[in-house]
Amino acid sequence: MKKTVVAGFAALMMGFGALTFAVPGNAAGQPTHVTGQILVKFRDNAAAAGVLHQHGLSGGPGVGSTGARLIKVPAGKELQLIAALSRNRAVEYAEADQLATVATDNSNVDYVPRQYALQNTGQGFWNTRETTFVAAGKPDADVDAVEAWGGGETIGAGITVAVLDTGVASDNPDIAVKVDARKNFSTAATGEDKYGHGTHVAGIIAATKDAVGVTGVCPGCRILDGKVLNDSGSGSTSSIANGIAWAVSQKARVINMSLGQRVSSRTLEAAVNDAWRAGAVIVAAAGNGGTQSKIYPGAYPNVIAVAATDNKDAKASFSTYGKWVDVAAPGVSVYSTFPNGDFQLATQNGRAHGYDIASGTSMASPVVAGVAGLVRGKYASADNVSVRGIIESTADPIAGTGTYWLHGRVNAYKAVGGTSSGV
Repeated sequence: MKKTVVAGFAALMMGFGALTFAVPGNAAGQPTHVTGQILVKFRDNAAAAGVLHQHGLSGGPGVGSTGARLIKVPAGKELQLIAALSRNRAVEYAEADQLATVATDNSNVDYVPRQYALQNTGQGFWNTRETTFVAAGKPDADVDAVEAWGGGETIGAGITVAVLDTGVASDNPDIAVKVDARKNFSTAATGEDKYGHGTHVAGIIAATKDAVGVTGVCPGCRILDGKVLNDSGSGSTSSIANGIAWAVSQKARVINMSLGQRVSSRTLEAAVNDAWRAGAVIVAAAGNGGTQSKIYPGAYPNVIAVAATDNKDAKASFSTYGKWVDVAAPGVSVYSTFPNGDFQLATQNGRAHGYDIASGTSMASPVVAGVAGLVRGKYASADNVSVRGIIESTADPIAGTGTYWLHGRVNAYKAVGGTSSGV
């Protein structure tokens, strides 16, 4: 595997903590939903205008392919109007437009693995105090991506992966050249990644395979950049649902969502189900609460929910877990791309420009999305049901399988037909 360029190396050696995952509504008094708007789906669209008028409301735009509408309401009246509209027979459902956030963790680490998730011979790591590389023994905690690539014939060439996140930086050449289309569904003024999270996620999936920078799990994959989270790393059910519909319209073969909301949404689930019916493999972070509480969209049946493991193949301390979680993947101190320009995580969490580490199920999810891209590239005729089955059935049954997650830690080499043990 090519050498990783250590941009901002001095900053890395200082052992900055990783990123932050804030579960909406987790703090006292913190709202769980977007103020000033709700989601409504009518059984009888002809009656919609009259029903809304009864409550002093007017119509709103549709939300993706779900049939729901985004309705503006007086701030603070969201729950009251949801209850009132739900009693009307012409309304199929009314619900809050839930807040969603990125799924990264704020744990501190004292080493910087160099893409151990792709290939390692015993999870060596950087000693941040003495700035030396420490070789360590087994277990073999990677996903055997390098073995999966073979001689370059299995790199997911041409497979399109939608990254629904905070955007993908246009100023990092290791990932910007892989983006085929961009669209901003967030409240941010532009589609540029001013937060940093989406660029890191996209790099894990598809960073270019060349002599500089980092390499993605699926280096032949192409990226669709759907910005559904704003420049502070938060968004809404409606923005995510719109992003999913756009990804489907752009023929995404895989959709990655390294984000979550703790309250389920019928609108979001409908968007997920529409994408599944359209043939997309859908992957999402399981969350970083360290509990078994479900996070959405990860917990929906048509989504592969991903927990995080560390460089010893153990469950990350922060990772959400449980039998509702499908697989695990490396998610601790994962090295990838960041914007070269200013971005919030650089100041909030000490991230370096260009390249740096981050931890969370946000980082584990794109590893699995990358594996899905490799599988779709290898088995061109396989549908999404088959691709998901391959990923889950070839996962390595590490400790915690059956309790922390239903299947094991993903193995890219086995998923594309490899039979011998990787390193």
